[in-house]
Amino acid sequence: MKKLRLLLLLCCFCSCVGAASLADMVDSVKPAVVGVGFYAPLATVSHQLKGTGFAVADGRYVVTNFHVIDAVPEQDNIKFNRVVFVPKGKKHAILEVESVYSDALHDLAILKIKGELPAIPLADPDEVVRDGTEIAVTGFPIGAVLGLYPATHRGIVAAYTPNIISASNSQQLSQAFLKSLKNPFMVYQLDVTAYPGNSGSPVYNVNSGEVIAVINKVFVKQTKEAAISAPSGITYAIPVKHINALAEKHQLF
Repeated sequence: MKKLRLLLLLCCFCSCVGAASLADMVDSVKPAVVGVGFYAPLATVSHQLKGTGFAVADGRYVVTNFHVIDAVPEQDNIKFNRVVFVPKGKKHAILEVESVYSDALHDLAILKIKGELPAIPLADPDEVVRDGTEIAVTGFPIGAVLGLYPATHRGIVAAYTPNIISASNSQQLSQAFLKSLKNPFMVYQLDVTAYPGNSGSPVYNVNSGEVIAVINKVFVKQTKEAAISAPSGITYAIPVKHINALAEKHQLF
């Protein structure tokens, strides 16, 4: 009986240590996670959040998706500035984007910002993360509907698989999409719940805190709106090696 109690206490202790470690890791990641979008003080909707991003290197660069920075402001007749929104409790700071370096094929972009943020370390670009590795994703799953509060979801790497998902309609048949069908590259399929607003979120190892990939799409069973109420739980992410390649191409970091 004493041995059983000791075993139960040991299991509880290990569980508490694991939970505390993840909580600490999330605390260290959240300051680097930002919103990416547009700002125009004179517009009816002055703040437009389009996705998530995260600071890397010396904190002057933010990684996000190409489709996030390629989005168009809702009001074309007013000049909007491309910005990142830095969460600060109930409010947020705004940092302007100075330069944009993009890779449409791999759906990645690196933004040079006018400011400096805490940064997240990147994992070894040459290492392929094993299936079953525990990961976490921090970002803005439903945009700014509830305010700019980063949310974290935990899951595992489900597979390392070619980036091929059939287009659901003719509007998705872009040149980049057709090129990806001919020359598919490898991405991570994740067993983690993410939403359209998570585009550009960092995927990081829960033990090391290093970013292994960037969320770029969620498998949607029906419509984009249905993804909020009935997410599929299948998410795809671009490996970190493509971030490094883009940075090296432009000699950023």
